[in-house]
Amino acid sequence: MASRRRKVLTAAHPGEKVRVLISSSRIQKRIKELSRQIAKDFEGEPLHLVGVLKGSVFFLSDLARNISGQVSIDFIAVSSYGKETHSSGQVRLTRDLDASIEGKTVIVVEDILDTGMTLQYLLRIFEQRKPKHLRIAALLDKPERRITAVQADYVGFTIGGIRSRLF
Repeated sequence: MASRRRKVLTAAHPGEKVRVLISSSRIQKRIKELSRQIAKDFEGEPLHLVGVLKGSVFFLSDLARNISGQVSIDFIAVSSYGKETHSSGQVRLTRDLDASIEGKTVIVVEDILDTGMTLQYLLRIFEQRKPKHLRIAALLDKPERRITAVQADYVGFTIGGIRSRLF
């Protein structure tokens, strides 16, 4: 009988309890499913994935590796926090894209879709740049926190009421 090895997670703050809510294997399985769905929805089209820094980096990398066909990647960075640990509600661009998205099929990749303020801001900017298609992929969706009408087209997991950190 094989013993189950538990990964030890280190808390960010002394005394903080950390628990795994979604296993690594479940996350990877779901990313593969999302990748297949995106490739099917845009079969034969080159895809341009735009990661929202810094949280989306690993999700975007895994997604890109699992999408069959031509994939290009770019990054954008925004800030809504300033020096605070909670959002100020004001979003500002801190790093723009390196290339034009005009006429491209663009998938905006976000780690957590929370209030929707960041994505609402980015969608407004991106729509002005005339992509062929503009979609959103979010690893985690927290719809009860939404204060905008933004919805993801591809969602890894819908979560709610979770105050603990996700690993």
